Amino acid sequence: MKDILQVIQKLRLTEKATILTETNNEYVFRVDRRANKLEIKQAVERAFGKKVADVRTLNCRGKKKRERRADFGRTAHWKKAIVRLKEGESLDLV
Repeated sequence: MKDILQVIQKLRLTEKATILTETNNEYVFRVDRRANKLEIKQAVERAFGKKVADVRTLNCRGKKKRERRADFGRTAHWKKAIVRLKEGESLDLV
């Protein structure tokens, strides 16, 4: 298994992620693109000491970027994980 710091890259604190946290007890993480759901679940449980009920993942494509030239660059592709904690569990983000 991979190290926790290799699997979980950062917590996403966006407006949509905040709504998911308040309504469904779900937290959004940016994770390694090669990590599977089982590795993500184990990494969150070991990093935060909470029980995970469900993990959903999606691959996000990098955006095309252009800077004052005709050729295009691209930001990196990345993977998002939406982790739902079990009833009564929560993360202290502050």
